[in-house]
Amino acid sequence: MADVTNLPVPLQDDKVTIHAMEANPNDRIMIAPGVLLTVVRLAALAVPGVVHMGSAPGGVNRWLRRAPAERGVQVFIEGNTATIDVYVVAGADANLREVSRTVQSQVARDIQENVGMHIGAINIHIEDVAFESPSD
Repeated sequence: MADVTNLPVPLQDDKVTIHAMEANPNDRIMIAPGVLLTVVRLAALAVPGVVHMGSAPGGVNRWLRRAPAERGVQVFIEGNTATIDVYVVAGADANLREVSRTVQSQVARDIQENVGMHIGAINIHIEDVAFESPSD
């Protein structure tokens, strides 16, 4: 039974009923590619050491809409498996190996928990290192 402690009306009210829904193998959930891109981008930006997103390569694939890409993220979907390329700019004081591994694990966790897709690969591309401007 679902948690009923946060319901706006008392459980004894006849108008409130809670039904458990069973999964049907024929049911499908469609997730827009923009949702995947946003989940990946927000997960990468939450990692310490990532200054901002890089730029995903465009090219013919982007014009033909073969692979959705936006703001440093490119996703290739085959069935229920996603292969993700993440392009980031790291801070000068960041350990690039650690940042890459953390971005991979954070993106994988967020995709699996929030979207429920399987991950084929997560490729991290560090495009640049951002140095702080010297203070005058």
